[in-house]
Amino acid sequence: RKIIFEKQWFYLDNAIGHIYGTTFEVTSGGNLQPKQEVEETATETKEAGTDNRNIVDDGKSQKLTHDDIKALKDKGIKGQEIVQQLIENSTTFRDKTEFAQDKYIKKKKKKYEAVITIVKPSTRILSTMYYAREPGKINHLRYDTLAQMLTLGNVHAGTKMIVMETCAGLVLGAVMERMGGYGSIIQMYPGGGPVRAATSCFGFPKPFFDNLHEFPLSKVQSLLSGTFSTETLPADPEENALVEEESNGLREEKQTSLQETEEEPAAEAPMDINPTEEQDTMDMNAEDAEFKENKEKENKENVRDKQMKQWERRKKLKEAAALLRERNADGLIVASKFHPTPLLLSLLEFVAPSRPFVVYCQYKEPLLECYTKLRERGGVINLKLSETWLRNYQVLPDRSHPKLTMSGGGGYLLSGITVILEKGKSDSSNSEALKMEEPSSKRCRLQDLPC
Repeated sequence: RKIIFEKQWFYLDNAIGHIYGTTFEVTSGGNLQPKQEVEETATETKEAGTDNRNIVDDGKSQKLTHDDIKALKDKGIKGQEIVQQLIENSTTFRDKTEFAQDKYIKKKKKKYEAVITIVKPSTRILSTMYYAREPGKINHLRYDTLAQMLTLGNVHAGTKMIVMETCAGLVLGAVMERMGGYGSIIQMYPGGGPVRAATSCFGFPKPFFDNLHEFPLSKVQSLLSGTFSTETLPADPEENALVEEESNGLREEKQTSLQETEEEPAAEAPMDINPTEEQDTMDMNAEDAEFKENKEKENKENVRDKQMKQWERRKKLKEAAALLRERNADGLIVASKFHPTPLLLSLLEFVAPSRPFVVYCQYKEPLLECYTKLRERGGVINLKLSETWLRNYQVLPDRSHPKLTMSGGGGYLLSGITVILEKGKSDSSNSEALKMEEPSSKRCRLQDLPC
């Protein structure tokens, strides 16, 4: 299919069979050709200025106009030659510093050279790309915050993780990559089904998906209360086949009755018809009958496929419910657009004691509420609410400094460790703990008050 990326379109047919990291040149017609490694010849003039303070960007330094560049492209001149022409026709290029010249060449190459390098997908690349291009789809989850989540959640091979996210499947993909296909993951999802757009971009092999289970959030409360039942699940796919045959039988009866009603007015028609016309009508009837038969077969196959898919989905739901009932998950990761408090309080029931949990939210206030609720409830220790701060630096000789543009915020994380919660003693112990944590001045005032 046609790929459109940064105003450049191409087909990936010729890329199949090449190793990751291969650089391709986009030729006419959008075809990819492996780029020959050619030693970059230094520019003819290696003159460079000492500083850029006297250079004024008035738009008059470049002699080549937009029409001239278009004419060069129409002649079939390659991007490298166009860049060289731009350098030669620039009046301020020689006055720029060596570093500024390199920046100028790099910028023009990116614009005029149709060169593409195909790299292997990874969490770092995908999270950086999503955050730069479509941050709204991943709830503005920055890549360093995602790295913190994987560390605080103690994600590693052989664990049993519960993941609740609405980040287009990016967090799920990161967890799957870290686990390397070993262990099991239960993805909790809202609505009709899980969204895994970013997960499919990782290019995981099939065995990675064998231990990936999914469970709807709407069924969590029924599972906790013990009312979740599998009576609606069919015992065997053969039951579906029986139901299907009965429904198909009804359809066939309807179709035959319709055929009879169609044929009745044909019998009342006058009899003075030519033999050739009779032959044509017979051929048309035969074609109609064949068409109807084919349509019936297609309908039967579609119904069978649909019922088989439904049966498989119910079977997977049953397996996921069995895993959650064990209540021995090794970790919980939540990164969703919903309020974290009800989600966390219900999903923590499925996590084993002495296991970590991490909750991400773009804003601080929902996590503060979640923090207080958890302190009141008990059953958790080492609660921490944190925010990571990221700043990119340009590191070069005599010109290392922070970059002018930086991220305003990467969201907040609430992390902690589960412990056994004794329900009988939880209320009294919580009130005592809260009392002990109050400042001494406040405690004195409370004691002085008359009963």
